[in-house]
Amino acid sequence: MKTKNKSKLMSHMILSGKAPSLPSLGSHFQIPDLFLAPKLPARRARTPLAVRPLTQMEIGGLDSDGREFRNADEMWREEVGDGDHQKKSQWYNKGINYWEGVEATVDGVLGGYGHVNEADIKASEEFLNTILPERFPDAGRGRHLVALDCGSGIGRVTKNLLIRYFNEVDLLEPVSHFLESARVNLAPENLMVSELHKAANFYCVPLQEFTPDAERYDVIWVQWCIGHLADDDFISFFKRAQAGLKPGGLFVLKENIAKTGFVLDKEDKSITRSDSYFKELFNQCGLYIYKMKDQKGFPDELFAVKMYALTTEMPRQEKDFIIIRGLLYTAKIRGSDFVTAKAPRKYRS
Repeated sequence: MKTKNKSKLMSHMILSGKAPSLPSLGSHFQIPDLFLAPKLPARRARTPLAVRPLTQMEIGGLDSDGREFRNADEMWREEVGDGDHQKKSQWYNKGINYWEGVEATVDGVLGGYGHVNEADIKASEEFLNTILPERFPDAGRGRHLVALDCGSGIGRVTKNLLIRYFNEVDLLEPVSHFLESARVNLAPENLMVSELHKAANFYCVPLQEFTPDAERYDVIWVQWCIGHLADDDFISFFKRAQAGLKPGGLFVLKENIAKTGFVLDKEDKSITRSDSYFKELFNQCGLYIYKMKDQKGFPDELFAVKMYALTTEMPRQEKDFIIIRGLLYTAKIRGSDFVTAKAPRKYRS
């Protein structure tokens, strides 16, 4: 688990929601110059050009030492380089090295916050129960459900949640001693489920290097691990993983959320992104938000946590709105009366 207050500056910035300040423009333009400048002929006022608002990737962020970055690109260039494969490998190796020094227990994988395990599983189960009946109405009546647990650690989420709803669960985890612990925790004799439910495969592979078997999974569950991926690898992973979904399958992403921009953790080499930052990445992955929900019941000192259900197909409401907008645009071109329509709730920003 990630706390919000690794430093006084970081705590202030996150809790206040204040974006990091931009560098000063300097003193080349001074107020007295206004009075010394020659008077120019009056010009007809012009309508100001529309200014494109900054995206969350262009908004500044900071690291766990309190250092500010102007935008995400500046941070990523410094951390993983620009096409520098060696530097990017160092980023990922440092992240794995950090977790290799953590004990393979619930308290260890939750960063000393093992007591939030129950609240985490409860909220995840409630979220899952809003999805499964809608997406897989034939579950339990002959449909064999398969899930992938990404960043599975010691199998905490699989054992407490996924294996009760899915016939097979594959585990993906790059830290070998976590995965070995998961094998023990998920051995048939240690599970209180029927023989129709099992942990099937254990992959000791990093997310950025994993390619799933085609159309194997109904749900790919990604929790508290995607922050270790640089933006380009985030996009590449989800694009590859889409091929691993069965028709109608979806992703569930559960992650820490920064109030604005991003926060870089220099100790474990991970980034906490804002909700808007995530949504920009979802767009680039070709994913749509099917449902989302906030995690409740966590201590105040922890980052906020959100759950996203992501699909590869556009939601029907958005399709309908695009069709209506197109018809209205056509009507306007033809000289018909143009009636504005209120847009439905956006599922994809």
